[in-house]
Amino acid sequence: MIYNYLIAFLASFFLVSFLTPLIIKLAFKIGFLDNPNYRKVHKKATPVLGGLGVFLGFSLMLIFDISISKGELFNRNILGFILGALIIVIVGMIDDRFGMKPKPKLLGQLFACMAFIYFNNLMTIFGPIYFTLPILIFWMIGLMNAFNFLDNMDGILSGMAGILALGFYGITFVSKTQMMMNQAHFIALLSLTFSGAVLGFLPYNFNPAKIFLGDSGSMFIGYFLGSMGILSGRFASLRMNSNLFYLLPVLLLSYAIFDISLVSYTRKRDGRKVTEGGKDHSTHRIGNAIESTKLTAIFIYIINAIIVLITILVYQAKSVPLLLAITLTFILFFLFFGKKLNEIPVIITKNQLKK
Repeated sequence: MIYNYLIAFLASFFLVSFLTPLIIKLAFKIGFLDNPNYRKVHKKATPVLGGLGVFLGFSLMLIFDISISKGELFNRNILGFILGALIIVIVGMIDDRFGMKPKPKLLGQLFACMAFIYFNNLMTIFGPIYFTLPILIFWMIGLMNAFNFLDNMDGILSGMAGILALGFYGITFVSKTQMMMNQAHFIALLSLTFSGAVLGFLPYNFNPAKIFLGDSGSMFIGYFLGSMGILSGRFASLRMNSNLFYLLPVLLLSYAIFDISLVSYTRKRDGRKVTEGGKDHSTHRIGNAIESTKLTAIFIYIINAIIVLITILVYQAKSVPLLLAITLTFILFFLFFGKKLNEIPVIITKNQLKK
């Protein structure tokens, strides 16, 4: 099984590595470019079709992996997952090319969430549908926008997403249980195929970037990690017989949650528009202190790798008190980290200022 997973990872890595140069040429040919402006870091027009390459590489390899696996057929879980991913990639590409107002964009995100939730039979995992559905939708849409916010410097998001996806695989790897093998296989296969895809894209996206993920790529990453959070949370809570283990994906994805919380709080506090893009994220603040985009990306990778390792160790320990203690520790750490980052000066772009 591990051999099959390794093949899935490597195949998606090399497929996206092959597709990305072709997509760069296509983007230049059709003018699918992100032009520099006052609120962006890059200095020249750059292709913004990266999300399409990652999605195609991931989806094609996932379909191939399932097709050649013994006893594996396309079921409603896989179809629902791919349908939701396709919806969010299309919405993101429309936004990248033509721009999109918040309400239609939010509606597209909602449709993507509902496709995944419905086809994966998740409507009542926390109890009645009217209680479960708002929680799952808030989680997924929140993460789509959190990772969309984090896609603000070369290589940050693609590298970070690859590390986090490996974290979801790690949760299934340390489980070693036959009882929930099908669920573990589903999470592991998706996680490694996705990790290979985004890491195959990373060399073209690392500073200086030859291509960007765009909203299609960043929202797809948010969709993927949000959905894996739900599936791995259910997996861990059932295995440990405690709903408190739904905190596990919260720990794993805590940096993205921290960043969007920091940005939302500081913008609201200072009377600025919360939803407008700018240069005031945690990554920008770290970059201003380090004065290097490459080192900033590496620093973010290290933070998220540490978070992944701690999360897996907490899960392996099978201790609810430890889980709660680490959750509190993470909260206190990010409060302290946010306070320190808030002391670093940032550029406030004019689009954030209220008239």
